[in-house]
Amino acid sequence: MERSLAWIRGQFDTRTIVLMPIAMAINIVLGQTVAAALKIPVYFDSIGTIFVGVVAGPVPGLLTGLLTNLIWTYVLPAPFRSDFAAPFAIVAAEIGLMAGVFGWFGWFRSRPNTPWPRLLAGGGIVALIVVVVFFYGFIPFYGGTFTFWGDTTDLNPIFTVLGWAVAILLVIAVIALFVLLFVRRDLGVVYVVVAGAIVGVISALISAPISAIVFGGVTGSGTDLLVAAFQQAGSDLQTAVLQQGLLSDPIDKTLTFFVVFLLLQALPRRVVARFPQGERAIGLAGDPG
Repeated sequence: MERSLAWIRGQFDTRTIVLMPIAMAINIVLGQTVAAALKIPVYFDSIGTIFVGVVAGPVPGLLTGLLTNLIWTYVLPAPFRSDFAAPFAIVAAEIGLMAGVFGWFGWFRSRPNTPWPRLLAGGGIVALIVVVVFFYGFIPFYGGTFTFWGDTTDLNPIFTVLGWAVAILLVIAVIALFVLLFVRRDLGVVYVVVAGAIVGVISALISAPISAIVFGGVTGSGTDLLVAAFQQAGSDLQTAVLQQGLLSDPIDKTLTFFVVFLLLQALPRRVVARFPQGERAIGLAGDPG
C-alpha cells in the first residue's frame, strides 16, 4: 500500500499540477468548438487529457479527464458550458488512464528510420484502420446529408475562428501521419494509431449505454447523424448508439493520440523529460519496444 501511494504521489510534481488546468482548458475549448461549429463524428475534447496521461502518468491523466467533464457541465457559463459532458466523465477518466498506461510502455516514442519490411507491415495496419473507420464510417452513413459546419446562424464568432483552426489542425494531422510514416519511416506512428483505436473501442463500449439511457442517443454533436442513420437502417436505439461509438470513437481517439504524438515530437526533449513519466514517453528510460 505504501509503495502504491508513493507511486501515485510521484506522478504529481509541480509541473503536473500546473499542466492539469491548462490541459482541462484545452479540452473544453476544442471540444466545445467541435460541438458548436463542426458537425463531424469526432469530439476532440481529450487532447489535454491524453497529453497529461502520457507525460505525467495514469492517475493525473484519469483526474484530468474526470475533472474536465465535471467542470465543463457544472462550473462554466455559456457559451462554453456543455450539458452533456458530466455523465461521460467516467469515459474521460478511462481515456486519461489508458493514455498513461500506453505512455508508460513507451507507445508514444518516436521510432524513425525503421527498416522497410517492418515499416510496410506497420503501414498496412495503419492503412487498414484508416480505410475501415473513414470509408465505412463516413461514406455510407452521411451520404448527401453531411455538412462540415453546423448551423452558423446563431454561432458565436469565436467558434467560427476556432472551428477553422481545428479544421486546419485535422488536415495537417492526417497529412503529417503519412509523412512521418513513409518519409521519416517512423514506426511510432503505428503504435500511436493502434493505441488510439484500442482506446476508442473501449470508450465506445463504456459511453454507448450512457448516451442511450441518459440522452436517448442525442448529445448535440456530429455523431447524432450516425445514430439516426443506424436507426433508419433498422437498429434499435442502444444498438445504433453502440454502432456509432464503434465508428466515431476510434476515429476521434486515433486522431487525438496522433496529435499528442506530434506535440511530443515538437517539444524540446528536455522539457518533456522533466515530467514524471516524460522519459518513458520519449524513450530516454530504456527501450520499451
